[in-house]
Amino acid sequence: MSQNRLAVGDTAPDLTLVSDSGEQVSLADLRGRKVIVYFYPAAMTPGCTTQACDFRDSLASLQAAGYEVLGVSPDTPEKLAKFRERDALTFPLLGDPSKETLSAWGAFGEKKNYGKVVQGVIRSTVVVDEDGTVAHAAYNVRAKGHVAKLRRDLGLDGE
Repeated sequence: MSQNRLAVGDTAPDLTLVSDSGEQVSLADLRGRKVIVYFYPAAMTPGCTTQACDFRDSLASLQAAGYEVLGVSPDTPEKLAKFRERDALTFPLLGDPSKETLSAWGAFGEKKNYGKVVQGVIRSTVVVDEDGTVAHAAYNVRAKGHVAKLRRDLGLDGE
């Protein structure tokens, strides 16, 4: 598993995954829109819940600025549906049990967990522009406060 992290200006890898509602969601279908794709380790865990609820609470203003949000984890669509219902999440959650998409986006690989090096999901956020090009990429982000920082990075504060 290589750490092929994406950088600004890269073409975003293809992404077609099954969502929490059982539908296929493809990045190609969102061409012409700006898309925030965020990768998180596991639905219904405390940090991932905090992050998902921050995106939920910020969704209206992100959409007003022209952004769609997609959350991606290695969870099954069934588990993601429970997560969506439990926390009233209002954007698609996509399951990648094979971790192929996570790997292609640089969001799976070696990371430090409590001082140990382990293989796992690297909490990451990639913003893709209307043409499918990476406009912003952040790896090893913190769950808490991440959406606020992302908004600053994208120049969306003060709205």
